[in-house]
Amino acid sequence: MDAAAGQGAGTGDTPAPGDGARGPGSSTRRPSRDDRRGESANQRLDRNWQEMLQELRVMQAGIQILAGFLLILPFQSRFDALQDLQVTVYLCLVCLSVMIQTLLLSTINLHRALFGLHAKGTLVRHTSTIIPIATALVGVVLAGTLWLVFDLVLGRPASLVAAGALVIVEAIFWVAYPLAFRRRALRNRR
Repeated sequence: MDAAAGQGAGTGDTPAPGDGARGPGSSTRRPSRDDRRGESANQRLDRNWQEMLQELRVMQAGIQILAGFLLILPFQSRFDALQDLQVTVYLCLVCLSVMIQTLLLSTINLHRALFGLHAKGTLVRHTSTIIPIATALVGVVLAGTLWLVFDLVLGRPASLVAAGALVIVEAIFWVAYPLAFRRRALRNRR
């Protein structure tokens, strides 16, 4: 999280050559820490915020489509045939989808509240906390939706296998795979 907020420590954060104190009247500002991109802390925060906005856009579009799918289900003729457990899961999925939208929109509302106050570091830290939480909740909604569809079409055993398989795939590609690459990147950084 600190690295995403532009506050990570490591060899990439060493001062650029000639970053010492400048003499009076010097108008050229150099970054106080340089990660070989030649950007200042503010430029890094701006870049991180833009990258996070892209992630939020992708996630928000996906969850809006899924929430739309869930919201039309009660208007289908088969909805009355749902068992109590299926209705409960369905309502939990709708609530989680709305909660995810709320979380994602909280970053935009925080941006509005902090706009012009030179508090982008706070915004980036908040957003870098919200994104993994929202991603985990999206994983739950995806698995729950898959469970519900399979439970309706093929029955309980198939729904448990399908949802369980999806949770395993999510764990591999959303947790293990990125962490392995992160460890490798951190080793190569030294």
